[in-house]
Amino acid sequence: MEGLKVTDVHVHIQPFEMVKPEAMEVLKLGKRDYEFITELRKSPSKFIELLDREGVWRVCLINYVAKEVLGFTEEVNAFSAEYASEYPDRLLPFGGVDPRSTDVEQRMEELVSKYEVRGIKIHPPHQLFFPNSYVTEGLRGLEVVYSMAEDNGLPVMIHTGTSIFPGARVRFGNPLSLDDVALDFPKLKIIMAHGGRPFWTEEAFFLLRRHQNLYFDVSSIPPKRLLHYFPRLEEVAHKTLFGSDWPGPMVPGIKHNLDDFLALPLSNDAKRAILETNSRRLFS
Repeated sequence: MEGLKVTDVHVHIQPFEMVKPEAMEVLKLGKRDYEFITELRKSPSKFIELLDREGVWRVCLINYVAKEVLGFTEEVNAFSAEYASEYPDRLLPFGGVDPRSTDVEQRMEELVSKYEVRGIKIHPPHQLFFPNSYVTEGLRGLEVVYSMAEDNGLPVMIHTGTSIFPGARVRFGNPLSLDDVALDFPKLKIIMAHGGRPFWTEEAFFLLRRHQNLYFDVSSIPPKRLLHYFPRLEEVAHKTLFGSDWPGPMVPGIKHNLDDFLALPLSNDAKRAILETNSRRLFS
């Protein structure tokens, strides 16, 4: 397809020095080029050169707070913002907060005003709460995150599906609790990361069709298996976003995933929507 300006909405360029040793072992799975990846984490310009070679216009830099499982503290927000600062049109920083903190509102204000993030990331299996814990457990800080993101027009990406990192609690990855979030915050743009794969893809598909403000990304789903999990993908192509999850465990590479996606028996209109048009609408 000619003239595509591809956005990968799910890339993890992160401060790896913060990662717990046992989690680092998982991150290295299937990675023969780990030293190269480490160098990219230090050099935004080298990463831009890689994106040019891979045929990708821009990426979302997914960072979040996950002290218990991965070791990431709020310092990831400064890293994400600084890394993206030289190329603001091509590197879109995401950040996060711990909704259990006593100063969630202040931390959210910093993300908006100081770090100028383009989105918020929540990872329930790593942060150890359900996306609707503001309803079921009185986690008011989570309600503050959603409300302030909604007020400031920031998309919120929420991990759904499994996680293989030590200490992750997979039960928090069931996407059904996003039903509450989408209902309670109807103007909030929600990105359901990974579409609940592999256990909850039917639930994810139902939610996509039910809620106008809900999108999903296909990251961490091998493109050759995408139509197995979502055989009716064409029906929700207008709400689907391309993502690679690179350099996550066992992810072969952005271009590898992009080439495999382009080979799928989908219409050109659907492919263009997923690769370019939908992300332009979310991140104009």
